[in-house]
Amino acid sequence: MAQLRRSDRNRKLLGVCGGLGEHLGIDPTFMRIIFVAAALLGGPGIICYLLASVVMPAPNALPSGPSWQLPGR
Repeated sequence: MAQLRRSDRNRKLLGVCGGLGEHLGIDPTFMRIIFVAAALLGGPGIICYLLASVVMPAPNALPSGPSWQLPGR
């Protein structure tokens, strides 16, 4: 399964809903509706969206791993 990342193709603001939709295999519009409904109904929609934008890596970020490599190994 692909790593969860923000989207660079399906983005309206920060790419969170697009990345979630691509990762889960559903329409990103459905994810946007969930976040807006959570925000309008007094839920934590905006806070969750902003938190996800900080936690989810950027679409062009390198895979995580050691930043150095021993020569010849």
